[in-house]
Amino acid sequence: MVSKLSRSIKQYPALLTSKSLQMKKLFLMAAAIMTLSFLVVDPISKKERNYAAKLLKDTEKDLKDQLKGLSEAQLKFKPAPDRWSIEECVKHIAVSENMFWEMMDGAIKATANPDKRSEIKVTDEQLVQKIEDRTNKVKTSEKLMPENSSFKDADEAFEAFKKQRDKLMEYIKSTSDDLRNHVATTPLGMLDSYQLILFTAAHSNRHTQQIIEVKADPNYPK
Repeated sequence: MVSKLSRSIKQYPALLTSKSLQMKKLFLMAAAIMTLSFLVVDPISKKERNYAAKLLKDTEKDLKDQLKGLSEAQLKFKPAPDRWSIEECVKHIAVSENMFWEMMDGAIKATANPDKRSEIKVTDEQLVQKIEDRTNKVKTSEKLMPENSSFKDADEAFEAFKKQRDKLMEYIKSTSDDLRNHVATTPLGMLDSYQLILFTAAHSNRHTQQIIEVKADPNYPK
């Protein structure tokens, strides 16, 4: 009995050393994991993330406010045969919103091409201003024409727009995708994927302004 106790006492320092080494290893592993977590760089800054989210939110609200309480006659009124009605504007926005998502998603899924960044000619702010500026009129492609959409009316188009916009809002708030280093070719030249999101928001604002122009027509139904 004494002999066994004696052996246990002799082994005790070794056991302590073994446990200390295990604890030390665990501590070092935890420290390494924490260090790596701090080294992970957000693909966009908090300021950029907030700017895009706010732009998306504000432009959605602006469109919704302009559509509130409109009659069928107001929605379908055309200031001239070659100009869009409010309903047609909403259909175009909804169709475009989906296409812009597909363009951005395609760019993200493709191989990153940071070498193309040198071909981007506009800042984020310049891009938004350029898209929202209605002094420069642009003819859209056939597939984005409102008469070629599948929406039966403005309500259906707006619901589709809102669903797609909610998806994009959630994406920009949580994504860890490398938005700046996935660059795509657009009608405005090369843009990175973050700018494609800004493009989407600014585009809906552009046509919300068009809706306001329709309402300002002297023949607009009261």
